[in-house]
Amino acid sequence: MVKLSSLVMEKKKQKKIFVLDTNVLLHDFRCIYNFNIHDVVIPIVALEELDKFKKGNEMINFMAREFTRELDKLSGTGLFNKGISLGKQKGKLFIEIVREFSEKGKRSFPENIPDHRILAIAEWLTKEKKPQKVILVTKDINLRMKAKALNILAEDYENDKVIDIDEKIYRSIEVINDVDNRLIQQFYNNKIGLPVELFDFTKKVFPHEYFILKNETSSALAHYNPVDMTL
Repeated sequence: MVKLSSLVMEKKKQKKIFVLDTNVLLHDFRCIYNFNIHDVVIPIVALEELDKFKKGNEMINFMAREFTRELDKLSGTGLFNKGISLGKQKGKLFIEIVREFSEKGKRSFPENIPDHRILAIAEWLTKEKKPQKVILVTKDINLRMKAKALNILAEDYENDKVIDIDEKIYRSIEVINDVDNRLIQQFYNNKIGLPVELFDFTKKVFPHEYFILKNETSSALAHYNPVDMTL
């Protein structure tokens, strides 16, 4: 299991490569920033699957849209070859397109489905990057078992106890209903955020807490910036 808080202790260890399954992107749209100095690989098939979840007002739909926005901030040709830095003391982000299974992989998992295409990328990287460790990160226990059948390291993703150097990052997302539609539109159109006092919160707002602002016709995912005190 990937304990993100424990990754902080690995700065002096060898760089690893984490291959992320679609369900990890849908679980935490900022997941790519949570692997410390290690490199992150996203299979292109995971992005294709992500597109199917963009429409709707459920949590999974918000995650899909927000991850797409995060990726757009990092867009560039480097994603497909040299990788793009995820920030200071972070690794690089890569997108892998298509890799073929080994003969064992083809025999074991002949069906051409997204899970197997992700597995094929993890298998190829495991062999190509040896002795560097390659780890498939997925919340799907069946996919983890398939990975282990091909001698691919596989772990669950857990982000419930993420500790920042200065403060706890709150990962729970609260839904705020009946938000005035004009306020939601103003939120969308304002790139620097809106003062938190414009919103009718009934409890204390914590640093980096997330909210879903919604009404009958519109919705938006908001993040509280404690420095500017804005959403």
